[in-house]
Amino acid sequence: MTKTILVVDDKESLRTLVKSYLTQEGFRVVTAGDGREALFVARQEKPDLILLDLMMPELGGYDFMRVYRREAETPIIILTAKLDEPDKVLGLEMGADDYVTKPFSMRELTARVRAVMRRTGRETAVADVLRVGNVLLDRNGRSVKVNDQFVDLTPSEFELLATLMAAPGRAFSRLDLLDKLQGVAFEGSERTIDVHIRNLRTKIEDDPKNPQYIETVYGIGYRLAPEP
Repeated sequence: MTKTILVVDDKESLRTLVKSYLTQEGFRVVTAGDGREALFVARQEKPDLILLDLMMPELGGYDFMRVYRREAETPIIILTAKLDEPDKVLGLEMGADDYVTKPFSMRELTARVRAVMRRTGRETAVADVLRVGNVLLDRNGRSVKVNDQFVDLTPSEFELLATLMAAPGRAFSRLDLLDKLQGVAFEGSERTIDVHIRNLRTKIEDDPKNPQYIETVYGIGYRLAPEP
């Protein structure tokens, strides 16, 4: 089930940027321009996580938390340009789960979002066994079958395939896929992903030059073809 994130910030350009990036990461994103609007949206949408600016007109971030924490335990990540420790501590004491200091990178923000969702048990669980067409991947057994025959994959190839199979139809950039491999002590450049994808295709595709499963998304990276 897709998780919903509420982005609250008075700068429309930042809301648009964050919404665009998190949507590409597979989240549903709703937005609000101030704390008062955020209360209305949060009550209607019941988000799984809130990204909250502190300095806003109408109703600031602290006041929003003071009101909304009486109604829900939704995880909150503060977006703040303030660097003073007392401001950060106050936010955490009022119920925030984490904070990100502006300016921030989208990669850092996404990592913080996923980390908070894991800690609070709100991240979408990924199935242990994934099947797409004739490809069967078992996370626990660390095995892959194609047409009921076991296929030997390297750890990096396995993680790449598992990432793609968990989100059919979603386009991953090479940088996205590179990030996924950090957990297996991976070292390499974005172009190294191309090598792993080429090797994967030779192992799981009937015709690697005309892949049925792993599609190239030109200008972006790769995706697993959605089932018809």
